[in-house]
Amino acid sequence: MYKRKIYLFGISSGLIMMIALCATAVSAYLTQNNLEQSNTAQTLLAEHQKLSSISYRMFKQLTDELIFGESANQAIIRNKQALIAQSLDKIRTLEQQQRQALGSQMTAGSVEDTDELAALINAIISEFKAITAAYTNTPLDQQYRLQTLLEVKIDNEFREAINAAVVRQGNVVSAINAKIETLNTAIIWFAVGVALFAMPCIILACYWLFNQLYQPLTILNNGTKAIAAGDYQQRLPETLDSEFYQLVKSLNLLASKLAEHESKAEQSRKQLEFEVEQRTREISQVNEQLTKIDSRRRQFLADVSHELRTPLTIIRGEAQVTLRQPSAAETVYRETLNSILVQAVNLSDLVDDLLLLARAELSRLQLDMSCQPIGEFIQLQVSQWQRVHDERQFTLEIEDDLKMIKLYFDPQRIKQVVAILLDNACKYSPPQSPVKVFAREEKSRFCIEIKDFGEGISPSDINHIFERFVRFKHKSEGLGLGLAIAKAIVEAHDGDIQVNSTLGEGTTFQIYLPMEAVS
Repeated sequence: MYKRKIYLFGISSGLIMMIALCATAVSAYLTQNNLEQSNTAQTLLAEHQKLSSISYRMFKQLTDELIFGESANQAIIRNKQALIAQSLDKIRTLEQQQRQALGSQMTAGSVEDTDELAALINAIISEFKAITAAYTNTPLDQQYRLQTLLEVKIDNEFREAINAAVVRQGNVVSAINAKIETLNTAIIWFAVGVALFAMPCIILACYWLFNQLYQPLTILNNGTKAIAAGDYQQRLPETLDSEFYQLVKSLNLLASKLAEHESKAEQSRKQLEFEVEQRTREISQVNEQLTKIDSRRRQFLADVSHELRTPLTIIRGEAQVTLRQPSAAETVYRETLNSILVQAVNLSDLVDDLLLLARAELSRLQLDMSCQPIGEFIQLQVSQWQRVHDERQFTLEIEDDLKMIKLYFDPQRIKQVVAILLDNACKYSPPQSPVKVFAREEKSRFCIEIKDFGEGISPSDINHIFERFVRFKHKSEGLGLGLAIAKAIVEAHDGDIQVNSTLGEGTTFQIYLPMEAVS
């Protein structure tokens, strides 16, 4: 298409040049033809004038012959006759050419008048010869025949004939000159018209070709600048010339790939920002959690120090008091040793609890797993607590098909968990209020639910209920490690422990143990 436009422009320009050259050639041909016709007419006019001059001189010589004798000027007369014959022949030839070129209408009478003129000249010459042959002694001015020849034939007929021929040929020359002038004027106006027509056409054609050649380059330039500036949605039109199709297709493909990469980069950036924000949030949460853990660690060390100091102080005090006595009865020593033993047992229990929590955190809590009927196990625990707390009613509700189901668990550790929860239920509920225990299957897990009807736990405290050394303000018994130990033991069994509480209505703990190992 691009080459086709150039070819079209070249063909159009060549056509205009051909028209101009053809017009020039036609004008040159017409001009040459008119010039040839003008030269012929001018030559004819000159020959007529020459014929007139030669004829009059010859007539003068013939007149002199009558005056001076028959032998006078014969050679000159013959020479003049030959010249007249040559001139007449040339006139006839030129008139024939002129008639063929101009037509019989424009040259009417030319050939015929020449014949009449030649006949008149011959007649005049013959009359001169006849008069000369019949010469007498009569005076010439009295000779009527000679007078008629000179006045009628020469002065009237010949002069009128030669003048008519000259005038007629002069008209032909004028007509040809007018025709030449008209042709020249037409050529000039044609040239002006061609110029006036050709110049706008050439300007418009150049403007069209410039636009056709420059427009694709402008579109490509603007498109590449837009793509280079980052506008990857820019698409170049594929309707350009076929020479640019592959280039436009490649640029559009490049823009598409750049847009795709830009989109992926934007998505990656947003994903990175999201991940950074998420990681920052997680780090902030972890940092906050670490801060809380550090705070709890400090509190834990303070609580451990406090809990260890009390029995150690009692042990040291009992020992010091006993040792200060110079002599003491066996009963005193026994009381002192019993007190020291009780405190040592408390210390041992505290150390065991802390060691259990430490091992649980390190995933090193050792469990003595065995397959036992879980229903009988729970029934036994409830019965034992009922005997210890006979003033409170303990009830157990378990589905019949779950009573003999067996699970893999550590009986001592689960017994410890149940004991912690039943002890808390008794501790934080009125003495006469019941404690209900439920056993059921829930979502492929075995659930042990212990519910009391005490004061309940506030929402602010329930979020920290499984933390170490957490104790309610209105109760001071215990070290606050029971629920933390219970959570550690249950999670060591791949289970879960949850709590729900409503102030004034009571608290419910759920222990979830996996049932995948049921036999």
